[in-house]
Amino acid sequence: MSDKEKYGDAFVVEGKLALPYQYFAGTVGSRFLIALRDEQKILGQRCEKCDKVFIPPRATCERCFGDLSQSWVELGDTGEITNYTIINYEEPHQPVKPPYVMALIKLEGADTPIVHVVSGVDPDKIEIGMKVKAVFAEERIGSLMDIEHFVPKT
Repeated sequence: MSDKEKYGDAFVVEGKLALPYQYFAGTVGSRFLIALRDEQKILGQRCEKCDKVFIPPRATCERCFGDLSQSWVELGDTGEITNYTIINYEEPHQPVKPPYVMALIKLEGADTPIVHVVSGVDPDKIEIGMKVKAVFAEERIGSLMDIEHFVPKT
């Protein structure tokens, strides 16, 4: 089958396409990132109506659409792995060299998990329910990677 028969008037161009972008964290996200950078604190937001604590923080409750913009709570720096994956391939812009673990981590005091790198343990030894602790980067720049990684809690 020819390309004309297969695609009609459309055509295929082989190659790669770079799509650079910038992300604006907004007032809620900025406060979260500044607390990580300057105070080594992990902040979430509590919905008084639903009694749920969200991380990463957001301006509006995903359940009742209530305003969360002023309902900040400090979360613990320890949590539990609720799910994970082992990354075995290398791509540009990865936070660490493979193999490494990306896990959903439910921090103490939060009702939603955050995705982050888990280090300090063989990827084959990771388990759901494993307790972990945040390790902050020595040089913090105002990004989620100001938490350098999580390690098993001893």
